[in-house]
Amino acid sequence: MRSLRPWVWGGVVCLIAATATAAECTKSVRWSDDAPYAFRGPDGELKGLHVDTVRAALRRLGCQPQFVERPWARALVELEEGHLDILPGALRRPEREVYAMFSRPVNRSPNVLFMRKAVADKYKITKLADLLGTPFRMGAQMGVAYGPSFEALQKDPRFAALLTPFTARRGAWQMMDMDRLDGLIADETTGLLEIQSLGLSQAIVKTPIVTTSEPGMFALSKKALTPQFAADFDRALDAMVKDGELRQIRERYVPCPVSADQIGCK
Repeated sequence: MRSLRPWVWGGVVCLIAATATAAECTKSVRWSDDAPYAFRGPDGELKGLHVDTVRAALRRLGCQPQFVERPWARALVELEEGHLDILPGALRRPEREVYAMFSRPVNRSPNVLFMRKAVADKYKITKLADLLGTPFRMGAQMGVAYGPSFEALQKDPRFAALLTPFTARRGAWQMMDMDRLDGLIADETTGLLEIQSLGLSQAIVKTPIVTTSEPGMFALSKKALTPQFAADFDRALDAMVKDGELRQIRERYVPCPVSADQIGCK
């Protein structure tokens, strides 16, 4: 057998080295079925706005993601304990900054109040506080931040009494359809897609009540990752904005004209 040429050996060595580097730099990333941010396609492949974005950013750092399916509340605990490296779609909050570093904004989609169509005429409100003193049944996903107005109202016992906690939003939509909840707050894009996929577009409606329009970010565990890694991760995201890759990813999944500058719909 003829020996391989030196340049062939060089290519093999480089390939092995690159593979080894990616294997050594594997970061755990939370995901949950939450189209268009994370979901499995017909072929079983994990994809979505957050999935593709974190894959691309880590690839630029010579790393690869290991996706772990977790409920939101559990993911926050694991991020704090250092058992989870990266949590996509997080809002910056003082209590979270104790244990997490935050990336640059990557997505802007408002959190809005959805209601059962059957009660929408009954509750013609202009703000969440208008629900005080009513029998409205509000679903609230455990561990999720819905914005300053919601968080302030949570401290009022009258509002807290209206809340029913849940872990999986798809189940909560079905609770609304069964007349066990009157409404819940959700990401506008995700909510509309989930309602459509469940065949509930005629039973559940989006209201004009916006609880927050803050951009989502990647939360990075302070226990698991270094400030240098967080800075490098941010630079990778910045580069993706400048060269258009982030915009291309968004356009695959977000059903609206995309503005790279606003990190959301135009």
